[in-house]
Amino acid sequence: MRKQLVFFLVIIFSGVVFAQNKPAYKLYNAKGKKVSYKKMIKKMSKADVVLFGEYHNNPIIHWLQYEATKDLSVENKLILGAEMFEADNQNELNNYLSGAIDAKALDTVARLWNNYKTDYKPLVDFAKDNKLKFIATNIPRRYASLVFRGGFEALEELTDDEKTWIAPLPIAYDKTLPGYVKMKEMMGGHGSDNLPKAQAVKDATMGYFILENLQDKKLFVHYNGSYHSDNYEGIYWYLKKGNPNLQISTVSVIEQENIKKFDTENKLKADFIIVVPSTMTKTY
Repeated sequence: MRKQLVFFLVIIFSGVVFAQNKPAYKLYNAKGKKVSYKKMIKKMSKADVVLFGEYHNNPIIHWLQYEATKDLSVENKLILGAEMFEADNQNELNNYLSGAIDAKALDTVARLWNNYKTDYKPLVDFAKDNKLKFIATNIPRRYASLVFRGGFEALEELTDDEKTWIAPLPIAYDKTLPGYVKMKEMMGGHGSDNLPKAQAVKDATMGYFILENLQDKKLFVHYNGSYHSDNYEGIYWYLKKGNPNLQISTVSVIEQENIKKFDTENKLKADFIIVVPSTMTKTY
């Protein structure tokens, strides 16, 4: 009888342990309060622009980007855009969206990220299948490298055609923005003033191409590394500088060991903060 009792207690205890929820993420608002996915979609739908920040190698974020885009499309007309495509590849991207070239050709003629097939192709194909615009918003990397080496002045040497792939010169820049200050501090002075400037020219260019492609009564959903829009800086700052009345909804992501308790130091990082377990599998 005692053995049977012990056996049943073990079974019950094991069931309790393994029945505990193992959520892949928790969603919080800017104040660190839990919020539903449905409420996030509802608020995003009222915006002009969604800056959907990500960790580039986090599969949960890529999945949520796709699901949110799909759900937003039910009630909204969308325009999509991404940091992962550089402005001088817009024609190649357009050719893929129109069916003029296939996926293999796009991989040949455009500079695609190594994780494109797993993490971004589903979004591009969603745009293709639903006949949506997909905007290549980022500055060509080689021009950001020019700024890192020679400051904003190096961009003056570009041809008129090359300048069409970046934000108009001169580049507006506020070196006192905390994100840029922190970036310089993290490098211990090795990156000089040009390191945050190279970041700023990316933010400025992405903001510029978002503004250039906005359309009335359409929601622009933009995918970017969260550091490009965290704390309402980066792209957000440039968008507001270009149009102070723009309604922008931001998303950020953080990784924590315990996702059920919000780390208060991350308050006000974004309108919606996706907390993912630090043990989550990475895509690369």
